[in-house]
Amino acid sequence: MNWLIDITSWLCLLAGGFFCIVGAVGLLRMPDFYTRMHAASVIETLGAGLILLGLMLQAGITLVAVKLFMLGLLIFFASPTATHAMGRSGMQRGLKPQLASEENSTSKP
Repeated sequence: MNWLIDITSWLCLLAGGFFCIVGAVGLLRMPDFYTRMHAASVIETLGAGLILLGLMLQAGITLVAVKLFMLGLLIFFASPTATHAMGRSGMQRGLKPQLASEENSTSKP
């Protein structure tokens, strides 16, 4: 049974690390504010959530696991709020999303 928890924990840690790397590449490669904000939310939700889950499985039923769970709840509730506030402030400042260029889009008659 212990090996099953270890394998599950390592899968969560590896998947969380993968999503953190993909989100970091997205932060560097995305063209505008709103798509970068989406990449940052991938890091916060999937990456950090899976890493915290893997660490909780490694910690077992201890006070450390409870602290990791509380940290996960904080991220779960604060991240969407902060992302919404950033998106709204971007809209209020006049930042427009980058749309497809005129050559790539199809025109409707």
